[in-house]
Amino acid sequence: MSHVTSRDGTQIGFDKTGRGPALILTGGAFQDRSALAAHAALLLPHFTVYNYDRRGRGQSGDRPAYAVEREIEDIDALIHAAGGSALLFGGSSGAVLALDAAARGLAIPKLALYEPPFVVDDSRKPVPEAFVEQLKEMIASGRRGDAAEAFMTQGANVPVEVVAQMRHAPFWPATEAAVPTLIYDATIMNGTMSGKPLPAARWASVSMPTLVMDGGNSPAWAHNAVQALVNILPNAQRRTLPGQEHAVTAEALAPVLEEFFNTAR
Repeated sequence: MSHVTSRDGTQIGFDKTGRGPALILTGGAFQDRSALAAHAALLLPHFTVYNYDRRGRGQSGDRPAYAVEREIEDIDALIHAAGGSALLFGGSSGAVLALDAAARGLAIPKLALYEPPFVVDDSRKPVPEAFVEQLKEMIASGRRGDAAEAFMTQGANVPVEVVAQMRHAPFWPATEAAVPTLIYDATIMNGTMSGKPLPAARWASVSMPTLVMDGGNSPAWAHNAVQALVNILPNAQRRTLPGQEHAVTAEALAPVLEEFFNTAR
């Protein structure tokens, strides 16, 4: 475990493994670096992998006033630790964070994204307009379980009955422990899950080669989101991973990342 200091003084914890070009892995909601440990293990023969805890999670610190820009600065600090340039992968809401980092002009020669959870049409119910404030109110009143359930059902479109069962599972206390950072993911996604077209101007400067992936078994709204993003990025390609869902396996993802990042374009 190592640490870098972000611009606001927050310590960001990460594991550095392997050898080769630097590759940073960015997780999504509820995830710390352990969620991508298996992916890092399969990638380390080909890359120097930086698998980090986003702020407020695992071994990373935090500051009271959240802004997406702070998380972009965290990625920038990791890039500088990696020598000034790094490949970047992001999954789910972490994919949107990675997009925002690329749009800010960070030194990212190639970008790979897996299922950014946009809602761009009527293929699923959109997220409520006041979703961020709803989560804040639940967390402030001590209703962490309800906040986690709201995020899963309204944000991730998980069936209510599935989440009801999860709330009785042994892992649920760990789920609730991660709840305060759900505000971060909801803020990153704010305005992109409304059922309306994507804000193309937000990522107009993302011109590096970009791979946008989805799972073959994912629902229609996830496929539509990926295609909508590919349509607005100037240098993007799409790839669907057969048999995969939103929780993509390391065995399916790692070879695709290796091929994309090691192919000259």
